[in-house]
Order: sequence, then C-alpha cells, then structure tokens
Amino acid sequence: MALTREEMDRKIDEHFSFEARDDIDGVLATLAPDVEHDIVGWPTGPAHDRAGARGFYEALFADLSDGQVQNLKRYYGDGFMVDESLWSGKAVGTPFGLEGKGRPLEFRLLHVFEFTDKGDIQRENVWLDLAAIMRQLPQG
Repeated sequence: MALTREEMDRKIDEHFSFEARDDIDGVLATLAPDVEHDIVGWPTGPAHDRAGARGFYEALFADLSDGQVQNLKRYYGDGFMVDESLWSGKAVGTPFGLEGKGRPLEFRLLHVFEFTDKGDIQRENVWLDLAAIMRQLPQG
C-alpha cells in the first residue's frame, strides 16, 4: 500500500531533523537497510546500504554546522516525493572540496526520495546548487 503525503512528509521531516542535529544513527535509521544513497557528484558514487551512506554523513557533519533546511516545494507520486529545499548554516570544514573557513552558506537542494511500503527511505537522490556554494566560498 502506497504511503500518503502526510506519511512521506513525516518521514522526510524526521530525516531532516536528525540531519539538523548531526545525528548520524538517527539519519541512518530513516533509511532502508539496502538504501540507494546517491549524492550526485559525490566522489565515491552512490552507496547501496546504510553503512555506505554513513561515510557521506560523517563528512557532511564535519564540514557543515548549524544547518537548517527550509522546505520550498514538494511534489508527490506513488511511493516517491521530490523535495526542493534551501539549506543554510556555516561551512566549517571543506564542504564539497572547498575551504569553508567558518563562513555562512546557503544553497538549494533537490531531493528525490523513494519509499518502501513500510515507510523507510529506499532511495535518496540529492542534487545541490554547487555554483551557489562556489560563489559563497571563493578560494584563494
């Protein structure tokens, strides 16, 4: 049975709240054990389980802090959701290979989520506005 919009919203809001608290175990618990976790452009490529996704979140939480996600728009389908959001916080490490130097950072994200019938995230595909990140974190 397909999830309702409200059930998808609850799961994604829970996922984002764990991310906001840098709670890796909480984030991973929202994912199916055999999740396809694909951050487009991430050097290691897609991960195909929770353990593989862990490395991304460890790097992300070391590189970005005080993160908040503001939902801009959501689109729903049978077992999937597309979420357009705005991330804001600080670049404290080297996010996406760029020196953050503690600077404020804000960029748009596009997530494509697919869900299991139980409500876990089966696939997370993330596209981010790297051009905006590069403009805010000039190097040199």
